Amino acid sequence: MSTAEQQAQQRIYPQNVLANASLLNVKFLSSCFAGAAAGILGLEKWSGAILFVLSTLLTSACIFFVNCKGRPGKYVHGGLVELVNPGQDNAFTFVLVWTLFYAIVHVYD
Repeated sequence: MSTAEQQAQQRIYPQNVLANASLLNVKFLSSCFAGAAAGILGLEKWSGAILFVLSTLLTSACIFFVNCKGRPGKYVHGGLVELVNPGQDNAFTFVLVWTLFYAIVHVYD
């Protein structure tokens, strides 16, 4: 690691990083609600995946404009890439909730 990277890491205040990382929990809740909506609506295959992508982009845009004030590099470690990244956990959560609600609502179709 170079000295420039070490100096940049020393300027990061750990409590603020933890607080800003909790903003990304909103993406987790968004994927839960999107999965529930996809299951209730009975979406299958690509239409459900498109709903997941759209909900991730919408949530990231809201965080970008409202919480990060258009400068995600200042508020989220990793910047815009980390903000838009859906994350493996969120994708799996979406699929889990999607199949759960689909099975509950459309059990006798």
